[in-house]
Amino acid sequence: MRYLSTITTLFLLLYMTPPAHAHALLDHASPRVGSSVASAPTELLLWFTQKVEPAFSRVEVIDSNGARVDEGSAQADPTDASLLRIALKQLPSGRYEVHWRVLSVDTHTAEGRFLFNVRN
Repeated sequence: MRYLSTITTLFLLLYMTPPAHAHALLDHASPRVGSSVASAPTELLLWFTQKVEPAFSRVEVIDSNGARVDEGSAQADPTDASLLRIALKQLPSGRYEVHWRVLSVDTHTAEGRFLFNVRN
């Protein structure tokens, strides 16, 4: 009987614990990560795996000279709390690096970077 009690307790501990919250990671972007686009985008869209807090999140787009080419702060999409939008200046052909740092609604921060190319 003691054996059955031990097995039952182990089962409950392993399978009944609530799932751990993960960080909000970049799910996909437009322009896509590592892509080359034929025309310059007017905004950058970033979708995350969780809802993010835009007031505590940051997105920067940098050209190959190290200058920022975004128009300021990232904005939350009103219909999708996992989507951030940031307007871009007129981009000439070149390589651009996106730096992002977000605070998810579960209070964890995550950050990353990726590249995309413009071929006008």
